[in-house]
Amino acid sequence: MAKYPIFLELEGARVVVIGAGKVATRKVQVLHDAKARVVVVADVISNEMTAYCKGTDIELIEAKYAKSYLPGARLVIASTSDIETNAQIYKDCQELQILCNVVDDPPHCDFFVPAVIKHGDLQIAIGTDGKCPAYSGYLRKKLEQQFTKEHGLFLIELNDMRMQIIEKFPDPADRKAILEKLVDDNSFEYFVKNGDDAWRDYAQKITEQFQTKS
Repeated sequence: MAKYPIFLELEGARVVVIGAGKVATRKVQVLHDAKARVVVVADVISNEMTAYCKGTDIELIEAKYAKSYLPGARLVIASTSDIETNAQIYKDCQELQILCNVVDDPPHCDFFVPAVIKHGDLQIAIGTDGKCPAYSGYLRKKLEQQFTKEHGLFLIELNDMRMQIIEKFPDPADRKAILEKLVDDNSFEYFVKNGDDAWRDYAQKITEQFQTKS
């Protein structure tokens, strides 16, 4: 069944991770970067998890899993080594209507975590519907050669210019036409070759052409 891909805002949201091994630690790092309010529950907290969480606002609870830790969570990630515990976590989440991901167990997942290329605010997510995460990782490495930090920097400039265009051009058709010119390969190559100051001049000239036409 086809999935609905989204980028989810998690800042300040409670996210519970059950388990504290290497995989769970990687999940916690990504969630913490997304500014989620992370709670880790595990009967044994690894040294790696303890070291990462030190000095952060991540809550570590060294205890066996209990359903009482779930209410109020927006997401739950089950990453224990016990199949029965993971299945129980998923069942509890279904009853509480909380989205749950059981690591490496697609039938017990309401969502899948994609492989991600991230440069600033630019994020490219790759998913395989849980069928082969290793292939997502392989494709990510290939795409990382094509999409670089310059694309992230370019996005910053595009956002600033887009705000100006929205103020100057009330007609959505004009905005669309201008932005299509600003986001194309020629525009990006000009940015990389000449720098942000020169690109702003380049962008201004394009917008002025449309002002003249109107």
